[in-house]
Order: sequence, then structure tokens, then C-alpha cells
Amino acid sequence: MKTKEVMEKQFNNVTRSKKIHEAVLFVENTKGDFSVSYGYGGKDKHTPFFIASVSKLFVTSCILILREQKKLSLNDLIINYIDKTTLDNLHIYKGEDYSHRLTISDLLFHKSGLPDGLIDSDILKHFIQADIDVSFDMALEKTKALSPHFAPDTKNKAYYSDINFRLLVKIIENVTKTPLAQVYQNYICIPVGMTNTYLPTNSEDFIPTIYYNNETLYRPKFFNSDYNYDAISTANDLMLFLKAFWNGALFSQTVFEQLSAYRKLQMSMGPIYYGGGYMQIPMKSILTLFMGKGELIGHSGISGSFAFYYPEKDLFFVGDLNQMAKPELPIRLLIKLAMSVKNFTKNIVRITRV
Repeated sequence: MKTKEVMEKQFNNVTRSKKIHEAVLFVENTKGDFSVSYGYGGKDKHTPFFIASVSKLFVTSCILILREQKKLSLNDLIINYIDKTTLDNLHIYKGEDYSHRLTISDLLFHKSGLPDGLIDSDILKHFIQADIDVSFDMALEKTKALSPHFAPDTKNKAYYSDINFRLLVKIIENVTKTPLAQVYQNYICIPVGMTNTYLPTNSEDFIPTIYYNNETLYRPKFFNSDYNYDAISTANDLMLFLKAFWNGALFSQTVFEQLSAYRKLQMSMGPIYYGGGYMQIPMKSILTLFMGKGELIGHSGISGSFAFYYPEKDLFFVGDLNQMAKPELPIRLLIKLAMSVKNFTKNIVRITRV
């Protein structure tokens, strides 16, 4: 069976699930001479969707661009960029206060030990029940009310926490003196040519619906709140971005030598490891009966969004399954796709910044 047919079969298998109401999958190699896309439920590669935590790759890009401009260092203390009172009592572990000792690297690698102010508290539950306006201050106070999981940069420890990246957003806005929506445009969308990607900022911006089981969620208050940093995009735009992220069109690829120090995330995150601002899924694991090769690197989101690169075969996978109740479904699909392209011949052509 040809590679395209295999991919279509895997996509169709997923969309047969009663949990999936709409979906899109877009796959290309670097050169673009291999390109396939599949849609379901009226969605295609030009349909806007909520990319959720795939936006962490946007935040990572902004941090790395600022680093390259020598406006910050990954080893900098975050108190250099965020007001002291904002950070007070943020991280107190076993009686020791680490609040003012956190670094940008601690946040980027999810090695701060901070709890997740969204998922570990009741904010996500309220989000599912009704549209809510979540402020940065609210999420920070929820985080401060929870106990950290470990001291910052504890060996081999990582805990996925959304507040880490919201603090990075605060740093980006303070360094650039620019709202994040415009930073995304200036640093990512305009340079890459992403014309259908934006961070919602007002009631006129289109907000896609999200499925939670069979319930449709429409949450404009949340997406227009000052906490939200998750963008709206299309599979076509995400493909442009993902190639730029991994092929050096946004920042120097040499930084990946530093970012590829992976740590296993908490049990609830399944087979996922985390590097400097992105996920890693080793293909040689129990999930593949140790028969896979290489790794998948990129990011997924709680809404079913995904954007990953498979260097072993030079393939980029982007898309959305739009199901909050089953955020693990994209990971399962990606593993199956990567396992099914054993005979695909890669032909890498690197993109060079100008």
C-alpha cells in the first residue's frame, strides 16, 4: 500500500470514532514534493481552529528570537523581567522560597516544579461548564494556592504546567513592550507568511467552537481574556510555521543542541518528554513494542490540535481532531502515522534564513 493510502486509512480509522465530529490532517516533507491533506466533518486545511498548546511553539519562538537579539538569556532570573510582588510566594517548597530564583530555562523546560494553575485547580472545570474570563492574576493566585511538585531544576524532574508559559508571555510582553497578539504578528506570522493566524483580542475576531464529548463549547470570553495566549490558525498556516521552526527560518538551529535535553513529564502526560519549549515522543517505546525509529518533536494541545516533525522520514504532521475529552487521540494518531511510513524515502532540503 502506498504512503498516501496508508495515511488516509489511519485518518479514516480515527474519524470513525464517535468522539470525533470534525478533523483535519496535513502532511508534507520539507521540499513539499510530498503533500497530502485529509478533512472530515466539513473541515479542511484552510479551516481555522483553536490550536491550544501548539501555541507554546509560538511562545518558544519568541523567546528564542529575543535570545538571538541578545535581549535575554535562558539562564536569566525571571525576576529581572517580572515585578517582584507578582512573583512573591509563587514557589515555596518544603519551607524554602524559590519564587525569586526561577529562571527562563526553568519555565521553558517545565522544570520549575510549579503546579498547573489551570488543570490542577478548578479553572478548566469552570471553562467546560461555562464561558469565563480568566485573568493572568487569577491563574497566578490559583497557582500560588497549590503546592509545587519539586524544587526548580531538580535532576530528571519535569511537570507540565501552563503557568510556566504564561509567565514567559509576560516576559515577552515586558521585553518587547508590545502586546502578545502583535508580537505573534511581528515575529512569526508576517515573516513566515501566515495570513490566517491570530490571537483573538476583541469580539469581532472569529472564535471556533470546541467539542467536549458531544457538547459544543463556544468560549469568546476566555479566548479574549488577558490570560489566553493560544492562537487561532489553519493547518496550512501551521505547516508554514512548523517548517520555519525546525529549519532555521526563525532562529538559529544551533540552539536545539541546548533545547534537546529531554525530561519525562508526569504520568498523566503519557509517553511525552519535554525539551526546551517543545514535546518529544520517542518512537522506540512500549507503545510501538520498541519497533519504532527516531522521535516525533513538536506540540499537541488539549483541544486535539497537533504540530509535529518526524526527522527520521522528514515529514511534518499538523492538524486537529477537536476533542477536549480525549487529548491523547492526536498522539496515538501520530505514532500510528509514523509507524506506517517505514518505506517512505526522505529527501531533506533545509530552509536558510535571509
